Amino acid sequence: VQLVESGGGLVQPGGSLRLSCAASGFPFSSSAMSWARQAPGKGFEWVSGIDSDGTTDYADSMKGRFTISRDNTKNTVYLQMSSLKPEDTAVYYCAIGDSLGFASWGQGTQVTVSS
Repeated sequence: VQLVESGGGLVQPGGSLRLSCAASGFPFSSSAMSWARQAPGKGFEWVSGIDSDGTTDYADSMKGRFTISRDNTKNTVYLQMSSLKPEDTAVYYCAIGDSLGFASWGQGTQVTVSS
């Protein structure tokens, strides 16, 4: 199993970023996928998930700002983030699984929201 996140960086408050996660080594198209994050000094937090049928779900604080999507032809899951806030600063991880638990996750990509 390999999950490789990319797309993180430094963005100003109110800005946008799109994260990508390239997956391999497991049946991606039939797997639920999630994004989670860990802010400095805080625990792991589930952000969003997408089922194999494309059904999406979001943590309350991300609804209306984040959009998760997947491209099964590219074995890739995306997280479009907009209206970013300083409190969104965290390492963002792509994971196999849903809000109830993860089977595996990547190395993460840093997102820093700061002026």
